[in-house]
Amino acid sequence: MINRLLFREKNLQSPAAQNADFVELFFDLVFVYAITNITAATAHHFDVKHVMQSVLTFWLIWWGWTQFTWALNAANTKIPGIRLVMLAATAVAFVMASSAGQSFSEGVLWFALPYIIIRAIGLLLYIRVSSSLAEHHAAVISFAIPSVLGLTAVLVGALVNPESRAMWWLAIILLDMVAAYIGGRAEGWNLHPSHFAERHGLIVIIALGESLIVSASAVSALELSAPVLLSGGLAVLITCLLWWSYFGWIFGHMEEHLAEKSGSKQASVARDVYSLMHFPLICGIIGISVGFEHILQFPNDLLAKPTAYAFCGGYVLFIGFSALSVWRSSKEVLLSRLIILVLTIAAVPLTVGKPSYGILGIIAISLLVLTLIEWKKIKGTHA
Repeated sequence: MINRLLFREKNLQSPAAQNADFVELFFDLVFVYAITNITAATAHHFDVKHVMQSVLTFWLIWWGWTQFTWALNAANTKIPGIRLVMLAATAVAFVMASSAGQSFSEGVLWFALPYIIIRAIGLLLYIRVSSSLAEHHAAVISFAIPSVLGLTAVLVGALVNPESRAMWWLAIILLDMVAAYIGGRAEGWNLHPSHFAERHGLIVIIALGESLIVSASAVSALELSAPVLLSGGLAVLITCLLWWSYFGWIFGHMEEHLAEKSGSKQASVARDVYSLMHFPLICGIIGISVGFEHILQFPNDLLAKPTAYAFCGGYVLFIGFSALSVWRSSKEVLLSRLIILVLTIAAVPLTVGKPSYGILGIIAISLLVLTLIEWKKIKGTHA
């Protein structure tokens, strides 16, 4: 009955030239809130235990988002029934995002149950959308069956003692990897590379936008002074250069090489480059945001080790996994990025115990040098 009411059309498959739809962008707004909560929780409880908890929680959120990205890549989002399903998923995702900070507390079910519902909606939608193409449908089913085991582990993990929960969350990640491996071997995924790359590019923009919000919020709470303006200006410069280092040429490069592939090879590259490697890349942006928050809240304080680790670690994740994504998509080794990363890592310890704008300056300079080195690639993408 519900199926006939929502999906009157026989073919729900997306047209080849479909771009990201407004309903998808609306859905992403919930994940802005989730990233904000994860960033705040990590910044306020910055130790090994809480950082690992934040990473595990964010993995679940990320996997729910990327699963929907696959489903909507195949779906015609102009169809009213699909839009209604997305709006319903947005409402459930709001509860999940609001409860992200409780994933390791007694209120975990407020996070786990909405998460399970969102994943179930995404899987059912994907199964329904792919039903008109037998090979595509078989590929989706090959991913969905092991995914159900992961959702079962989420529920069990929510019911066990909080001290044992991390092991269950790790088991969920393993089961998600198994589902992704099995699904990636199928031939019928029928991906639309432009839409797929665009969706992941938008989530990178969302995360970078969050880092700007963190910087602006910290600066607005302080009395303006030279150290505040210097640190705030460097934070904005770094964020802009991070944007440039990804969208200057890498974004188009990865999309182009994804489009050149087909079948299971295309699906496995999409899985590795976007669903898997973009997770640590986004974690890198969160780490940088945590660093910004600590530095800009106390611009006159000397740089502490934890802040340096968060900031430098985030930078390494973002630049390192962008280079790894390029290698996985095209086998091109970005040696310049790797050399700059090594030099930056070596220089960062020298900034500990010094004014915090020192580490901001080092990261900004390294990104400027990287931009100059890769300028020919940037020009080449627009030739």
